[in-house]
Amino acid sequence: MKKVITYGTFDLLHWGHINLLKRAADLGDYLIVAISSDEFNAIKNKEAYHSFENRKMILEAIRYVDKVIPEDNWEQKVNDVQDHDIDVFVMGDDWKGKFDHLKEYCEVVYLPRTVGISTSKIKDDLLDVENG
Repeated sequence: MKKVITYGTFDLLHWGHINLLKRAADLGDYLIVAISSDEFNAIKNKEAYHSFENRKMILEAIRYVDKVIPEDNWEQKVNDVQDHDIDVFVMGDDWKGKFDHLKEYCEVVYLPRTVGISTSKIKDDLLDVENG
């Protein structure tokens, strides 16, 4: 079985996220998604709209996702790859080169972002509506 892992906050889930998850799942037989815990988001000075538990529940309902685990720190990726016997590590191409050190443990793939959608754009659009 070929195992794939990807990471993210996955807040305000949109079709760009689904596209990434589908393309990541297509690279193997089993997809693990590590989502940033609320505590890790605080360390990154990032605040998700949905709690970790709610984001986890949403992702677990997506047919492309086989397992959801927490991401608690930047350093855990090597351990996750080893502990879960990962064959392919996947991230969006906005992270290109940042995880090349994982090539020692598995294949590293940077997928192109879905054009025209991002969580930041959604937040900006909602702020524009709110400020009318």
